[in-house]
Amino acid sequence: MGNNSASTSRRRLLQGTAAAGMGVFAVTAMEGFTVRAADAAQGRPPREAEDNGGYGPLRPVTRTDPETGFQQTLELPEGFDFTLLSLSGTALGDNHMTPLGPDAMACFEGVEPGTVRLVRNHEERTDQPEAVPSGDLEYRYDPKGSGGTSTLVVQTDGSAPTVTDSWMSLSGTIVNCAGGPTPWGSWLSCEETTSGYGDGWDRKHGYVFEVPAHSDHQVDPIALTDMGRFVHEAVAIDPESGYVYETEDRGAAGFYRFLPHTPGQLAEGGRLQMLKVVDEWQYDTRTGQHAARPLAVEWVDIDDPDPAEAEENSSAVYEQGHAQGAATFGRLEGCWWGGGAAYIASTNGGDEGQGQIWEYRPGKGNGRMSGGTLRLVFESPDSDVLSFPDNVTVTPSGALILCEDTSRSRPALRGLTHDGRVFPFCLDPSNDEWCGATFSPNGEILFANLQGSTSGDPAQPSTRGRTVAIWGPWENGLL
Repeated sequence: MGNNSASTSRRRLLQGTAAAGMGVFAVTAMEGFTVRAADAAQGRPPREAEDNGGYGPLRPVTRTDPETGFQQTLELPEGFDFTLLSLSGTALGDNHMTPLGPDAMACFEGVEPGTVRLVRNHEERTDQPEAVPSGDLEYRYDPKGSGGTSTLVVQTDGSAPTVTDSWMSLSGTIVNCAGGPTPWGSWLSCEETTSGYGDGWDRKHGYVFEVPAHSDHQVDPIALTDMGRFVHEAVAIDPESGYVYETEDRGAAGFYRFLPHTPGQLAEGGRLQMLKVVDEWQYDTRTGQHAARPLAVEWVDIDDPDPAEAEENSSAVYEQGHAQGAATFGRLEGCWWGGGAAYIASTNGGDEGQGQIWEYRPGKGNGRMSGGTLRLVFESPDSDVLSFPDNVTVTPSGALILCEDTSRSRPALRGLTHDGRVFPFCLDPSNDEWCGATFSPNGEILFANLQGSTSGDPAQPSTRGRTVAIWGPWENGLL
């Protein structure tokens, strides 16, 4: 976290590429992934990067939360350290209890000098009638809703990051799994369920909500119904067109784009579409794919993005697109925009069922590729290499960090390098799910969540969710 020349160079790298949006994947990274994928297609399977991507062997580091006495051990490279920022089962600064299941999040420049803001989802899954409502009643989308988002103000100019304030910023939603940052400084929080009245809730669920990062209080929740009612996961926004790309976490899932009537004003509505591979009817991406081969795509309109039957049939939106020949993916989760493309994690896609990373690049002009191209850039050949990638983010150098959501021992934050090799950067010996990896705007701190329990009493979680901050000599390796 210091002011040495390496960290200064890292800041300059990030600032020099930030004009393209909320994180940039360098062109060299894209060329590297393409080359590595081509190697795989020729019988040379992807393999782990030597020396853990240049960071060397991992060693255990243990830190203790001073408020609760909770101890966390992470395995990190030499020179790296971490601190615990926030735990479920504790109160926020506004005295509301932190909801369970911290999941995806994003980091924004802070209002106060030397600070950043983390807007953090909570994948709270407690059913009715046991669910404990979140936030203030007047701001809840659903009076019974138990999830939402919390905002943390983090001081970053000291010896270690510290939380100086925190509050509920979106209340009364449920199962807020992933989402994504916008180029205009807000967080889009997505509900990963289509539950509703039949399950005891007072509102329909399955929507996207917008949370301005610089708001100092709970926002008025507005369900962005034109963006679809389905089992939402993540979103990524093309800063040039303003189109929003959306993933769906189901065994048979679609990849969507939302064309807003007014870019940047999502509440004004727009048109929802689903990806289709040109000249391929109901193309299935889950197995039998050829790495690096570009697939021309087009988009089919979803006539009813908010179908009345969505609660009983969570695939109601997907089925509209599939009936028009749209493509099927396996459990689409993480999605991040960078370098003119969206990078998408299929958690259990691939011949081994251990995960795929896809690139979607928008097209130009009126030709065959005008709808864009889809390309497989990485497919896990073995669970020891990569197992169930979930949330994904880009690094200042143009690599990827993949959050593993796997039952395999010691899930990792794994790097995916420019030449398409995977390595463990950070391991969790407690075997919890990694979520929400995101870098500070200057690129010096990596924030991430370990999810803990997603149901039960938020004041007494069986496993505490926790938010951590990690820093160290990033210049020693490939992230």
